[in-house]
Amino acid sequence: MIDAYEDPGTPDRRGGARYLWWLVSRQPGRCAAGAMFGSVWMVLLAATPYLMSRAIDDGLEPGDMGALAFWSGALFVVGAFNAWLSIMRHRTMTRVRMDANFRTVKVVVGQAVRLGSSLSRQMGAGEVVTIGVGDVQTISQSLTVVGPGVGAVVAYLVVAALLISVSPLIAAVVLLGIPVIVLLVGPLLGRLQGSEAEYRERQGVLTARIGDLAGGLRVLAGLGGKNLVSDAFRRDSQRLREQGYRVGAVTSWVQALGIGLPTLFLAVVTWLAARLAARGHITVGELVSVYGYVAVLVGPVSFWVECGYQISRGLVCARRVVGFLRLEPMPDTGTRDAPSEPSALYDPESGVRVLPDRLTALVAEHPADAVTVVDRLGRYTPSDATWGGVRLEDIALDQIRDRILVADHESDLFAGSLQDMVRPASRGAGNCATSHNAPAAAAQHDTALQTALHTAAAEDVVQALPDGLNTHMAAQARNLSGGQRQRIRLARALLAAPEILLTVEPTSALDAHTEATVADRLREARHGRTTVVTTTSPLVLDRTDTVHYLVDGKVAASGSHHELLDTTPGYRALVARDNEEAVR
Repeated sequence: MIDAYEDPGTPDRRGGARYLWWLVSRQPGRCAAGAMFGSVWMVLLAATPYLMSRAIDDGLEPGDMGALAFWSGALFVVGAFNAWLSIMRHRTMTRVRMDANFRTVKVVVGQAVRLGSSLSRQMGAGEVVTIGVGDVQTISQSLTVVGPGVGAVVAYLVVAALLISVSPLIAAVVLLGIPVIVLLVGPLLGRLQGSEAEYRERQGVLTARIGDLAGGLRVLAGLGGKNLVSDAFRRDSQRLREQGYRVGAVTSWVQALGIGLPTLFLAVVTWLAARLAARGHITVGELVSVYGYVAVLVGPVSFWVECGYQISRGLVCARRVVGFLRLEPMPDTGTRDAPSEPSALYDPESGVRVLPDRLTALVAEHPADAVTVVDRLGRYTPSDATWGGVRLEDIALDQIRDRILVADHESDLFAGSLQDMVRPASRGAGNCATSHNAPAAAAQHDTALQTALHTAAAEDVVQALPDGLNTHMAAQARNLSGGQRQRIRLARALLAAPEILLTVEPTSALDAHTEATVADRLREARHGRTTVVTTTSPLVLDRTDTVHYLVDGKVAASGSHHELLDTTPGYRALVARDNEEAVR
């Protein structure tokens, strides 16, 4: 079975069925063993009625105790061996399912890592969670068909051959009855796929909404919007429940037919065999064997219906996984080197020009417009933005990521100690310093960490925690307040010390006193480096070198904070928090 360090391979992304086949092809030996164990197990189940008929016809009916003992012993041996086969079949198929489960998890996680920052722009978090929580399990369950499913086919053919030796009429009824069952169940499986696909889609949307609610519940309560959002969530969950009922209705019919039709089938064949026995066309032992054969057939037929149900659901989930695997990160077609010296960033679409070594602010009537500009300047979306006169898309992406950092105020915070949460992943981390200068490097890092925390006014956050920097933090730092999380994110960005730092609303959740402190320290800490902030806070704007005022995503005015207050009414109305602020 695949382990944590094994390469899962390259999945087949051409469709749901091909992906399921890829999971089988990655473990051919195990799947073949499962098919063998399942086939022999089911065939020996069919052998039981044959041995019983021989015991009756050769031993019990003529009174031959030796033959009766022989066939009874053979029946016991076959039963014991089949019990062992059943254990091995179950163990093997469990390994098949677990391998498919872990392999799918690894390719999904690997794809999420490969997509990186572009993932959230292409697929919602709820959709990814639904794939990881539900779809992976359903896909693995559908691989049951390679074991008992194959065994059911083999057992059916063997039983059909045995029935032909007893009565061609009964064999014909059996051979024709199975296709009738398939024709009856087939349309339901197609309908199940459609209902299941719609249910999974709505489930992904609702899961995303749950995540949004968990993250913003405190804010909603403060704004008085908790009841409004809860009512909307209740309506959506009720619609999902109704869709689940529709899926359950189809599923119940499939499962009912899976049990009911084979049982009806058994009754018809038994009636025919009894009439043939009454007429003397078959012996009593053969009658018992026919009953046993058909009783055994209930298992394979039920397996077929169950496998059809599982494959139908597996295909729906596999298509969702394949759709996720088809997503592509932003292409890296850049071949040119980044500017060798500090240079200006320019976004022709908005007109924003960021001069090097300055603290620049973006103020927008609609905050999303400023975020869009930052995404273009950070090359997180296709654009004609330039750096030192060279299009960002023509520059190698690794050089851009090495020197330009976009710090989103909602960026992820991973679980672990606070120190690990703040420390950025460094490409040089793997090239550890030699033993004689390691202490100096550690001391230098500790100094940089303390400086970053000081600049972000986050020392009190560390001091309030029971174990300081070693305190374990929950994912997204849920055990901190919104303002504390914002300062931790800012400290992480500052510790990375990029040449160009683009920050989105770095102080929006802070009180006025803390915000002013952060603004002063940010200007000092980033002196001589290029920094961009999106904000409407006059406390931050008063400490910037240049402010670009955006209207409908375009630069309407540029200058210092005080110049725009005096000359641009729209800017003044947007950022002035009171009359005194407006006339400063």
